[in-house]
Amino acid sequence: MDPRGPDEGRQKNGAGARRGSLYANLQLPTKPKRPQIPYDAEDQPTPNLTDQEYFPVDIVQNVLNNVKDKGHRSHPVFCQMDTLKTFMGNWEWRETARWVKFEEIVEEGGKRWSKPHVASLSMHAMLETRKLLLEGSTMLDLDVYTMGEMADEILDNWIDTNQLDQKLRPYMRDILLRKHKHSHNPRPKEEKREARRLDNVASTTSLTSMGSHGSSSDLEGLVSHDYKPNSGFMKKIPKGSEVCSIMVGELEELSGPILSLIRLKEARLLEGISEVKLPTRFVVCVFGPRGFTNAAEVGRCIATMMTDDVFREIVYKSRNITDLIAGLDEFVEQVTVLPPSEWNAKIRIEPPEKVQSQMHRKMSTAQLLVYKGDDDDDEGGHGDDPSLQMSIIPFKGLYHDIKRKIPWYWSDYKDGIHIQALAAFVYVFLGTFTPNVTFGGLLGQATDQYMGVMECIFAAAVTGILFALFSGQPLNILGSTGPMLVLETIIYNLCKDNGWDFLPARVWVGFWTSGIIMLIVIFNLSALVKYITRFTEESFATLIAVIFIVEAFKKLYEIETDYPINLNSKADSDNCSCIEPDCDALPATTAATMATTTTVATTAYKNLTEICANITDMESLNNTIDWITLSANSCREYGGDAIGDGCVEHHYVPDVFFLSILLFLGTFGVAVTLKDFKMTTIFPTAVRQLVSDFAVLLSIILFVLIDMGLGINTPKLLVPDKFQPTRNDRGWFIHPVSDKNPWWLSIAAVVPALLSVILIFLDQQITAVIVNRKENKLKKGVGYHLDMFVVSITVAIHSILGLPWYVAATVSALAHINSLKKESECTAPGEKPQFLGCREQRLTALAIGVLSGAAVFLTNVLKVIPMPVLYGVFFYMGFSAMRGMTFVDRLFLFVQPVKYQPDLPYLRHVQLYRVHIYTVIQVVCLCFLWTVKSIKLISIGFPLMVLATGVVRKMLECNYSQYELKYLDDLLPGKHVEKKPDDKENIIGRVNYAFDAPPAYKPSVNGEKKRPLFFVDEHDELTDNSTSHL
Repeated sequence: MDPRGPDEGRQKNGAGARRGSLYANLQLPTKPKRPQIPYDAEDQPTPNLTDQEYFPVDIVQNVLNNVKDKGHRSHPVFCQMDTLKTFMGNWEWRETARWVKFEEIVEEGGKRWSKPHVASLSMHAMLETRKLLLEGSTMLDLDVYTMGEMADEILDNWIDTNQLDQKLRPYMRDILLRKHKHSHNPRPKEEKREARRLDNVASTTSLTSMGSHGSSSDLEGLVSHDYKPNSGFMKKIPKGSEVCSIMVGELEELSGPILSLIRLKEARLLEGISEVKLPTRFVVCVFGPRGFTNAAEVGRCIATMMTDDVFREIVYKSRNITDLIAGLDEFVEQVTVLPPSEWNAKIRIEPPEKVQSQMHRKMSTAQLLVYKGDDDDDEGGHGDDPSLQMSIIPFKGLYHDIKRKIPWYWSDYKDGIHIQALAAFVYVFLGTFTPNVTFGGLLGQATDQYMGVMECIFAAAVTGILFALFSGQPLNILGSTGPMLVLETIIYNLCKDNGWDFLPARVWVGFWTSGIIMLIVIFNLSALVKYITRFTEESFATLIAVIFIVEAFKKLYEIETDYPINLNSKADSDNCSCIEPDCDALPATTAATMATTTTVATTAYKNLTEICANITDMESLNNTIDWITLSANSCREYGGDAIGDGCVEHHYVPDVFFLSILLFLGTFGVAVTLKDFKMTTIFPTAVRQLVSDFAVLLSIILFVLIDMGLGINTPKLLVPDKFQPTRNDRGWFIHPVSDKNPWWLSIAAVVPALLSVILIFLDQQITAVIVNRKENKLKKGVGYHLDMFVVSITVAIHSILGLPWYVAATVSALAHINSLKKESECTAPGEKPQFLGCREQRLTALAIGVLSGAAVFLTNVLKVIPMPVLYGVFFYMGFSAMRGMTFVDRLFLFVQPVKYQPDLPYLRHVQLYRVHIYTVIQVVCLCFLWTVKSIKLISIGFPLMVLATGVVRKMLECNYSQYELKYLDDLLPGKHVEKKPDDKENIIGRVNYAFDAPPAYKPSVNGEKKRPLFFVDEHDELTDNSTSHL
């Protein structure tokens, strides 16, 4: 088909036209990453649209790469389509549709906007748009300031090109300058009366009564009459946007369709044209005779193309109509055709969760050859991170971490001044403070109270403040862990069995631990974390999350021990009898017999004598005792024996335990519901986001108030009210030398220190790797070496102060980073909020450390929080840490039918049964870690088992290709994806199968000239049935 249209091409068989040839402009349903023809604008002129070697992609690449002046820089565009309508006999431009990114149309008589949806365009309308653009009027960089000047330019051009009769000029000018009615502005009552008084000015004005070029100054004044911009909708439009105003109408005076596209030299504020007060850059007018229904469809096509990133940039940079038509053809090459028998065009397509990047359409040939595409982007890997490169230069990694963090240091405090940070602070503080108190109780039992609750609270304050101020990744939260409790217990038992002084001996272990960690920093050994892949990360993180959930339920069940419930009360009440004391046996007991008995028996004999004497006195007074009917307490008072299960008195408190269950489940359920509240459609976005940020805090406050209102004595959070060590015989400073400890103990302490280093290194760095993953979109860089340097300092300080050693707590860190995730605030209608990253700052971690230390002064506030509520927070933290893990997603695949399985990247590239095998192996590793952690005798080897998961991951390479592991996991450093078996070195000229990258052209063969990708020759079709033309 001739680019000027099929009809004109058949009438004018010009140069370069070829009979029987057409451009199908269709494409298989795939988004290509195709190589391009190298094109130099200086060596080769812009191809003619009638040339058989016309390649739209080449022209688009030429425009994008060569037009770079500031005046033609692309901006976001707001498109508004106004349709010519009549109201009370007067013409007006009535707003009928708008586009920011997705289409919205006015429905139900203009009273409301439709739900934003993806515009579905007909191929016939696209071809009609192409034809009208070629035959119509296109004025680029027009320098006008008012709508009146623009109308004159449009009419002059139409008349000069014989598209419009000269006699229609005044009438068309009147139409172009009619008032624009926007849907957000209600009609005033005076407008109806004024319309009647004017007596239908526009409709009664005949062509003969109007002059050849009548003045329309009064009509131009109607443009801004009663204009009130839609300031509320401005929040949905990106900053720097410009307006594209599209005006479509049907007039019976016209004999054929006409179109005019105007690009102003500079964006002008044409007040009253658009519903928002933004400068207008493009104006498109489409008119047709009565019954030409394609006018509105052509307007929709242009507006939809203007929301496309590539076409919009082409329209801004077009030098002539050739560039514009090439942009349209390139746009059509990207579309997907839906069969009419399988699709209803009236169905509105929901906007996608994520719009595919169009970067491949803007890239040159060289860039496309190395472009991986969105699906192939390895977001999670960190093996090639330059900050994790091994080096023999001492302190090189620490130096680069400090250099990387210094420019961001002050912004770490400024970025923390946000209401979201306040919500995260309260949530994470309660989620970490309660485990510290619980850990302190367990540690006090294990160490004979040498380190208890107060020491753990003090340790959280010291570590939290130092790490927040000086660490490389302040989003990490340091806290207590189960393996550290095991290590502390082993050290204490070792000292106790040998009669050593525990705290001084522990100081030497801490010094050695700090020194070895410092050696790790000096020789940049933190770079070894690049060998930790998602396989190990998720196994470790899932284990910690499961521990949080299991411990939450265990702690809830332990409430029943202190506040028991009676499940069988009737059986207990019936099974109790009173046995009368045997007073008849007293005379048989002689003095000789008593001399041979023990002191205990003698005492029992005297008590029995007194009881029988009392009974005898009561019977002498005619007070007979009915032993059978006596209660258990009365039986004991009279000296009888109460026998039976029902005689044991239980203090049942059923309300406490059952209310604790309700508080536990309620806190968790409300927190999850409010956290997901932002995904609903209730209330404005700002309100939903605020509720989501404060979800956990609102849930805690709600159930604390419920507990206070009911007045039931549920267990509360207990916090020490004095700042002093747990034991009175120790102080806050521990001297490393003790008379009870041998001199060689300071050297032998290196043995437990090695185990401690392995544990601290793995806990700290695995958590840091999880926090620093690329999907979290952190922008301020990593700090693995700096983190370990700060941990080394804190271990030494805690050893001197007699405090437990704290390392990165995985679940707390994940809760911290999840609570600080931010999304785009200014979103176009229908556009899903996009994840922008996390609010990287130090204030929340610093505030958590400070408040942990000040908790002893807040006992009056903290003691009103029921423990079941905090256990519910534990449950929520473990649950939220597991959400989004690929390991958890793969577990659900076992019970999901194939047709209902989500469209996950690894399911596209790896066979399902191999995905299941990979998941089973990971489940086995997780169970093994749980077993080692649960058995106290071998729990000290837990760090080594975590390292063993890395060995298992390496062994998986024997059964899985690097291509499969790329999607299931991360590639190890130095590994690269091998080519798929069906890959070929040269893809140019082969058949374009689905999911393959289609070539943009065919190479010349035997001197034959190249043809466009979608060029179809009818002669070739008749003589050759091959698919090589694809």
